[in-house]
Amino acid sequence: MTDHNTNNQTAIHPSITDFDRLAEKAISRRGFLGTCVGVGASAFAMGVTSAFPMSALAKSSSRLSFNAVAANTLDTITLPQGYSWQVVASWGDPLWSKGSEFDQATRGTGQSQELAFGDNNDGMALFTHNNKHILAVNNEYVNRKIFHGNRTSHAPENADDVRKSKAGHGLTVMEVTQTNGRWSMVKDSSYNRRITVDSPMDITGPARGNDMLKTAADPTGTRSKGTWNNCGNGRTPWGTYLACEENFNGYFSSSDENYTISNELSRYGVKAKDRGYNWSLSDERFDVSKHPNEANRAGYIVELDPLDPTSTPKKRTALGRFKHENAEVVIADNGHVVVYMGDDERGEFLYKFVSKNKYDKNASNTKNSALLEEGELFVAKFYDQGVGKWLALTPKTTGMGSQADICIHTRIAASAVGATTMDRPEWVSANPNKAEIYCALTNNKNRGKKPNAGGDTTPAGGPNPRDVNNYGQIVRWSPVNADHTASEFSWDLFVMAGNPTVHSDAYAGSANITVDNMFNSPDGIAFDQHGILWIQTDGKYSNKGDYANQGNNQMLAADTNTGEIRRFLVGPKECEVTGSTWSEDGKTLFVGIQHPGEKGNSHFPDGGNSVPRSSVIAITKDDGGYIG
Repeated sequence: MTDHNTNNQTAIHPSITDFDRLAEKAISRRGFLGTCVGVGASAFAMGVTSAFPMSALAKSSSRLSFNAVAANTLDTITLPQGYSWQVVASWGDPLWSKGSEFDQATRGTGQSQELAFGDNNDGMALFTHNNKHILAVNNEYVNRKIFHGNRTSHAPENADDVRKSKAGHGLTVMEVTQTNGRWSMVKDSSYNRRITVDSPMDITGPARGNDMLKTAADPTGTRSKGTWNNCGNGRTPWGTYLACEENFNGYFSSSDENYTISNELSRYGVKAKDRGYNWSLSDERFDVSKHPNEANRAGYIVELDPLDPTSTPKKRTALGRFKHENAEVVIADNGHVVVYMGDDERGEFLYKFVSKNKYDKNASNTKNSALLEEGELFVAKFYDQGVGKWLALTPKTTGMGSQADICIHTRIAASAVGATTMDRPEWVSANPNKAEIYCALTNNKNRGKKPNAGGDTTPAGGPNPRDVNNYGQIVRWSPVNADHTASEFSWDLFVMAGNPTVHSDAYAGSANITVDNMFNSPDGIAFDQHGILWIQTDGKYSNKGDYANQGNNQMLAADTNTGEIRRFLVGPKECEVTGSTWSEDGKTLFVGIQHPGEKGNSHFPDGGNSVPRSSVIAITKDDGGYIG
């Protein structure tokens, strides 16, 4: 019996090739949670078991070469001794000489923002070409109270305010250079570019030209306008950048108070009232009562060639439409391109795309890029026994009319096949040394309490073992036979975040969480070239109650072979630490500091009484060595 619209994680194994053998192997090694896997938070009352006992950690030789820093609530960057940081770019810094320097009083205009680094930088990647370094950066959203701090309403009040707000979103592409050990933006570089809410985009893949994507401005449904709320990112082997549209829904509103939002749009959180951006004030396409299809044209992964300033970004509908966090691209041994993706909302799903055709390292970028236009889309089903399966999303399995329907209403398709509801799947990262994938499940206060937006139940169990999960965890899985295109996988939990100074049960965290490295809400994760997993947090920074002694958001390094985790960086007040990329020589780590002072209590990075500004920082080792 097919399980529709529920998360029956104790279902009988499907009859699949090698599944029983895989299950036996997974159970024999007990996975991360040992005998506690699959029985929910109540099983942890007797203590959390671990694949990484602390006694073993103490005896092992560490691959982490720095001394951990202590949690704190300072309004600056804290790093281990022997490391230094500097600001590379901050919100409002002009990319061209014709732009204006950031104005602390007005916070800029529409025109100045279009020529400057955007706000709330998130995912990023550094590309090196002809000895030049090109940094592509997402500008996810604007911190309205600060961005429009010159207005009493702290919101757009006129057309230029809307223009400025839209220009604060999107992507920034800029050349950066290192001189005398310091990194800086190269003004007027031919690579410098802003992609905003008003930039033209090509629509590709199964949904291209579909009636649900057609609007009065684009009756063909093939060319949309703009990208916004770009959260995490990805990069392809052929040298392009992937920007991931996440909370696109919060920008639409309705001028008709009697207009009823469709069930399909409601599934993605579109409402009659936006989140205070007021874009429909001067841009009618954000009025959902007048242009209901416009919202169907957002929520995709956007591919951009950062080395070609004349290129048109492409929305890749074959990879599905949901609240994308990031896109982790791997080339399977059989040559197919595989993209792992998370949908960052409580109780949503984890996805995989497998290209129809194969990657050819000798082919043109255009040919390889087309691999993202056609392929199979899957969603993850986790079983309590430490095994799982990728469920195909097809018209036959979902009962939906076409692949275009699935690519536009991907959440509905995933619910139809009974995928596992997850604790907000954030960044996904692939181990460079083995066929092993990790995903940060940041938190889920609704776990065990209420269903997701589609009505799917969210019981505790499997990779989401705790009710009211405010701390989060990182799940990892290995595909059968090390084949990323395989349908079956084994899984365990690498770490469960928690607070051992407050709790002594499951909420204390797993055995590799201590008073010296505890954190909450893992968000950004990325492997470096040495196989160390870097973890960034976007959680509570109250330093009180359940979060006592955890301080500001942070960045940690983890050895996935031993389970050891050390805190490497603590960010300034009220920030999220998000986005990372390394220089080609591994000696500079670029990190994103997003929304410092989002509640009004920071002046990072300029200090004094300055306006807090999201920034990209560069971290180097004082002896010129590799970061790590």
